[in-house]
Amino acid sequence: MASSITCIPATRNVFTAIPMTSITKRRVAAYARVSTDSDEQFTSYEAQIDYYTKLIRQREDWTYISIYTDEGITGTNTKKREGFNQMVADALAGKIDLIVTKSVSRFARNTVDSLVTVRKLKERGVEIFFEKENIWTLDSKGELLITIMSSLAQEESRSISENVTWGQRKRFSDGKVSMPYKHFLGYEKGENGQPVVNEKEAVIIRLIFRLFLEGKTPAGICRHLDANAIPTPSGKQKWSQTTVNSILRNEKYKGDALLQKRFTVDFLTKRMKTNTGEVPQFYVEGSHTAIVSPKEFEMVQTEIERRKAIGGHYSGSNAFSSKLVCADCGAFFGQKVWHSTDKYRKVIWRCNAKFNGEHKCATPHLTEDEIKVMFLKAYNNLMGNREQVIADCSLMLEMLSDHTKLDAQTAKANEEIALVSGLVSACVYENAEKAIDQDAYSSKYNSLVDRHQKALARLDRLKAELADKGNRERELRGFIDALAISPLVLDAWDEQLWRLLVVKGTVNREGSINFLFRGNSVIHVPKAFAL
Repeated sequence: MASSITCIPATRNVFTAIPMTSITKRRVAAYARVSTDSDEQFTSYEAQIDYYTKLIRQREDWTYISIYTDEGITGTNTKKREGFNQMVADALAGKIDLIVTKSVSRFARNTVDSLVTVRKLKERGVEIFFEKENIWTLDSKGELLITIMSSLAQEESRSISENVTWGQRKRFSDGKVSMPYKHFLGYEKGENGQPVVNEKEAVIIRLIFRLFLEGKTPAGICRHLDANAIPTPSGKQKWSQTTVNSILRNEKYKGDALLQKRFTVDFLTKRMKTNTGEVPQFYVEGSHTAIVSPKEFEMVQTEIERRKAIGGHYSGSNAFSSKLVCADCGAFFGQKVWHSTDKYRKVIWRCNAKFNGEHKCATPHLTEDEIKVMFLKAYNNLMGNREQVIADCSLMLEMLSDHTKLDAQTAKANEEIALVSGLVSACVYENAEKAIDQDAYSSKYNSLVDRHQKALARLDRLKAELADKGNRERELRGFIDALAISPLVLDAWDEQLWRLLVVKGTVNREGSINFLFRGNSVIHVPKAFAL
């Protein structure tokens, strides 16, 4: 006996669960976006808003909810699109039935973001209509078409990003300098597109450099700027050491420009990375007007390296802080006050670790007046032979400037790394394609990896040596320049020259001091002279 089959027709929408016979108006919103804030794009942005407002309101079966917008925001990532995210949240909350937008590329240029959002809304019965492509997401073919169109939009975005990157690098190779003027203190964009000095802000930059050369630490400079209510480059009232350090290190303030310090790793996420050799860099000398002189800038770089090299914790609270070293133990001399509350008050400098061990250091304490007089003796002794000192330093500078041997060794190390990388790849490929003895494979592979690691370590050592030579070269240049403009005879204490010329003073047991000047000149001064 044949079975009897009766079809019971569907009565509710599969996505919304609304009865098919009911007549309800769909709550409709639209989404409009432009990716830049140019005048042309603004016109497009306004046109989109006007168009979709009229489109929704003229439909009798639609109820106007809102127009969600993002202006000057990229479509490759949805994280920073406030209008887009608010629209999705309202749709998921049951406030919207239909979203109308111009095209898939306006909605999102990221395939994953586009599909995830469409599916999330589809689960809640919210439909999206892409007008240009005529795609309705609740349609059975909708997701396939969206996948294709989103992929095309993403590829278009990638192509645009590559073109923009190429244009930027072309400008870099031509030596064209650009700055983030809104967050860059001291310069503003000129009529010809080149940076020009903002004198009001330049005063702050010069102050920062001067305070550093006077001995202040970045933290001390921050306190000074905060106390004087000087705003940061971003307009904030609280300075950070990171900001001060970046200013002190930025070559643009001496009129030069290192281009492409950072680059975009992923066009979708817009993630930036510090350039450590992955892409070319371009150094442009004299690209724009300097705010600080090249000599002053180099003096600052030298002082930065000096503070790193001397060890211990640098303090700029006093001219002698982190400058005097105990010959017995290597610790810094620190300021001590005797009889601080009575008329016999006296300030002396003594080894900070004098009483830390079982055997106390034998180096004596010194008064500030003694140190100053001894420095004057050392300085005048040095300047009495200035021409010879400059000649010796110039010869040393010539030797330091010759990187021929290191460059050749670096090139050889890079060749070795490239060669071994190829051998490792070939080894892995051979193991995948052929049946070979695994013990022999492991031995060969491990040997190549070890060879590769040794080559990398050698390259790192060479890079460190080149960087060290560069620092020493810069310090020596600064010292030669400083000697050339300094007075031949010094009759009174000069704190600036002390900070500028002296690397450290080593205090010996008999109270004498070995003054180490920049350029490695050492002058011995007995304590008896200061008495």
